[in-house]
Amino acid sequence: MADRDTLGLFEGYGIEIEYMIVDAASLDPAPVCDWLLTEAAGELTDEYDNGAIAWNNELAMHVVEFKTNGPVPSLDGVAGHFQANVARAGEILAGRGLRLLPGAMHPWLEPATDIRLWPHGQRDIYQAFDRIFDCRGHGWGNLQSMQINLPFRGDREFAALHAGVRLVLALLPGIAASSPVIDGFVTERRDNRLRVYRSNCARVPSVTGQVVPEPVAGMGDYHERILERIYGDLAPLDPDGVLRHEWVNARGAIARFDRMAIEIRVIDSQECPAADLAIADLAAGVIRALVEETWAPLATIAAWPQDDLVRLLALTEERAESLEIADSRFLRCFGYDGSSETVSHLWGRLAEDLSARGWLLPESEEPLELYLRHGTLASRIRRALPPEPGRNELREVYRQLADCLDAGHGFVP
Repeated sequence: MADRDTLGLFEGYGIEIEYMIVDAASLDPAPVCDWLLTEAAGELTDEYDNGAIAWNNELAMHVVEFKTNGPVPSLDGVAGHFQANVARAGEILAGRGLRLLPGAMHPWLEPATDIRLWPHGQRDIYQAFDRIFDCRGHGWGNLQSMQINLPFRGDREFAALHAGVRLVLALLPGIAASSPVIDGFVTERRDNRLRVYRSNCARVPSVTGQVVPEPVAGMGDYHERILERIYGDLAPLDPDGVLRHEWVNARGAIARFDRMAIEIRVIDSQECPAADLAIADLAAGVIRALVEETWAPLATIAAWPQDDLVRLLALTEERAESLEIADSRFLRCFGYDGSSETVSHLWGRLAEDLSARGWLLPESEEPLELYLRHGTLASRIRRALPPEPGRNELREVYRQLADCLDAGHGFVP
């Protein structure tokens, strides 16, 4: 695609949000995404165009994704479009005794029995993944995320955007973690989705890498250091090249050269679109500030050691907003001159800074204030549950989350 046909930095945004389809009474997973898409579109399809928002399938049949129907020039009002489509899907599902469940992981899904792969359309892709990696695991069928796509025009913009995204990536679980429950157990870890995500391609480690992408100088360097390595490692297991596409890269942020954008994938889905879009708004604003050298030279950001970011990401996955960052060099990259700061306070400072610059939407303020007062959704879920909940106690809390999705408001236990 020629440069003149692409969007430049922060000229557009693409948002994708995944939800679980569950039985309305039991909240057990319901693998009926093909039925839902058929009911909505009037025919079996893997993507339904509903104006501002498109619906599509994912690998697991109990998951449906809503996404902006192409890039939007601003995130203003986008949460309302998502909420309207959640309501439309809810109407269809209710007729069959089903509903949508938000959050990054189903709390008691049994991978061996509950995960059914999409059997239509491009099923050869899913079959290839299953043959190579065995998709009957949480890391394939129980990980719902909100993804942000940020465009770039040309090599210089790509390198700058990639550098900014890498630095922010390690902080994102500290505002977005929503998966403290797995296999029916409440864990100390706030983000179990990323834990299972990082190990789902263990048979070919280069596919996921260390989740935080390697530093790169440009698009050619990215192809050579990341994509060609993945393709080469996969070739013996995928001789027909079914998976030889840039989307096979499973890092926490990946280059999508087919649409000239970087896709951020480490953000857990929240309880309602307003919360998802507030996080997207804040994250995009912080990345913009980094790219524009608001607080630190871009050269410093681009050269940040990968190992440092990998360690920080692992800590934010575990502790989320309560983690204290004691690296003053890292904090200075975000305009903070202190020697240490908790992740929640850092995100609060960043929100204040962006708001003062006019870079934060007014509609983002209430969901972000809820986070600053009550913590990540993961922490709120843990607070609502006893240390060793039974199925009924889990069901009650997650039913409340589903009600929040239907009503479009935040969850406060």
